[in-house]
Amino acid sequence: MTKILIKPSWQFVSATGEHIDPRLFELLSGINNAGKLTLAAKAAGLSYRRAWDLISEWSKFFGSPLVIMQRGKGAALSPLGAKLLWAEQRTGASLFPHMENIASELNLEIGRVTSERSATVIRIHASHGYAVEKLPVLMREQGDAEIDLQYMSSVEALKSLGQQHCDMAGFHVPIDPLGAELWSHYAPWFKGRKLRIIRLVTRTQGLIVAKGNPRKIRSFADLTKPNIRFVNRQRGSGTRILVDSIIKRDHINIAKIHGYDTGEFTHAAVAAFVASGMADVGMGIEPAARQFKIDFIPLIKERYMLACAPATLKQPAVKQLISLVKTDHFRLLAEPEAGYAMDEPGTIVEPAQLFPWA
Repeated sequence: MTKILIKPSWQFVSATGEHIDPRLFELLSGINNAGKLTLAAKAAGLSYRRAWDLISEWSKFFGSPLVIMQRGKGAALSPLGAKLLWAEQRTGASLFPHMENIASELNLEIGRVTSERSATVIRIHASHGYAVEKLPVLMREQGDAEIDLQYMSSVEALKSLGQQHCDMAGFHVPIDPLGAELWSHYAPWFKGRKLRIIRLVTRTQGLIVAKGNPRKIRSFADLTKPNIRFVNRQRGSGTRILVDSIIKRDHINIAKIHGYDTGEFTHAAVAAFVASGMADVGMGIEPAARQFKIDFIPLIKERYMLACAPATLKQPAVKQLISLVKTDHFRLLAEPEAGYAMDEPGTIVEPAQLFPWA
């Protein structure tokens, strides 16, 4: 099936109306990763001369060098080049859930018109995670149905399930006693409904800090130190609720946390803020920190699961999905993500079997 992808696109226009080749970001990323213009040019599908000309054009456009060439040392981004690359990465990280939601809807609608796929659709509303995003890939490669995956907070996903706007809801709960606090936010959507849980993975949440942890941040208590800048997740997200639970447990004064009232929509956006130097620390999952080559301090292990009604489990497409997450193919897709591990994926349980407070 032809798949639509939606990504943000940058457009720069000079004072004379001249448009400059937007492949600059590919070059900047390649130089940042490899430290050599030759390798960056090859990765971007450009000749060395064209890559150098492109960097020169952009440097002239901004009136400042974007790349610093050093004899015998290769290439490195200038402060402006690094900031431009961060801006592009932050844009993608922040807009990712919204663009994925739209792309999923468009792919389903176009698939119906062109009859490229089965009409069977599993609607999953879920908090973003690096394992749940593999489910549409798994179904496309191994299954017969289509997954309409829409990203939202854990609370919103469970609410959507309760209102029958989706077939499954993806959410996460800490394994330690802090889970009881998050569960209190989820409980209204479980009460009286006898929902079932499909186990997927465990993952680790923690503090995302700059490379080398120059501010010596070790715990949430350090967030109250002078001049420590924190970047938070959006209100209503499971991670934001987890942050509040830790603050409450450790008797930390929110008023002393500079940046508590910020609200980024993805783990990657939090990591982008820290990587850029605009924040010293944020809360998120390990793959986001690894994506931006910064450090991670593990704090909380949690389960990421799917919830659904018992009747949903009888649907052939859902049975197939459950069978697929039990396979090595799903493990090979999800387990390489840092901090992720299989949690008897595909096993169906009642909430109280995993969480005593449920």
